[in-house]
Amino acid sequence: MSGEQLSLFGPPPPPAAGSGGDGQGPDQGGGGGGDPGGADGSSGQDPAEPLPGQVPLFDGSVAARDVRTLLEALGAEAARCRACGLRNTCRGVVFGEGDPESGIILVGEAPGAVEDELGRPFVGPAGQLLDRILLAVGFRREQVYITNTVLCRPPGNRVPSPEEVAACRAWLDRRLAIMKPYIMVCLGASAARAVLGRDLRITRDRGRWQSLGPMKVMPTFHPAALLRDPSKKRAVWEDMKAVRAEWERLRAGGPPESEGRTA
Repeated sequence: MSGEQLSLFGPPPPPAAGSGGDGQGPDQGGGGGGDPGGADGSSGQDPAEPLPGQVPLFDGSVAARDVRTLLEALGAEAARCRACGLRNTCRGVVFGEGDPESGIILVGEAPGAVEDELGRPFVGPAGQLLDRILLAVGFRREQVYITNTVLCRPPGNRVPSPEEVAACRAWLDRRLAIMKPYIMVCLGASAARAVLGRDLRITRDRGRWQSLGPMKVMPTFHPAALLRDPSKKRAVWEDMKAVRAEWERLRAGGPPESEGRTA
């Protein structure tokens, strides 16, 4: 891509009738600052268990085949989860996909109708825009890991309740313990609050590096917010350029980017 990456990620795809896609319905993104309509072996600890508060960087201590084997087993376990009532109203658990060894994880809010139907995260209209955003900064979709804070679609694409978010948190924590990513990108207010706390306001805090243990976290707008308000594309472009630059620095063993807003 070029020409300011095809006018900031190209034209939006036509809306899928009745899809509600990517868990971002008309009331999503939750007030939180005005996002419209709204994310081992060497340690001596079982890598499939959640860590208490801190998440180590990926350091290669779990072999590639073991990371994928552990995630596959964890996904099978998650498919049987009944920790909240959402599993009773959705088609199935949408666990996540992509490269678990990339050092980067993108986290949204919850699956939408298309994701629930196909069993894959971010494949509706907002997911198609996310693919273009990733390409604009040099990532193919399959080169990063993509998931949501809640793995089952809420009825009508409503915002997940705090209880539902809490019930699902262990599945994210256990994957972070296995994958040990350098960077997390929180797509939208709901995901960012689930990870970083209820005080976060997406319009105030997007573009500012946050920390979760040694992992760096970048809150930014959900792609669905960009479909509703294209003026937000510029902010996400700046945020994702910062993510790409920081990912390259950390993989090269360079010093981390100092905290501060991207733009």
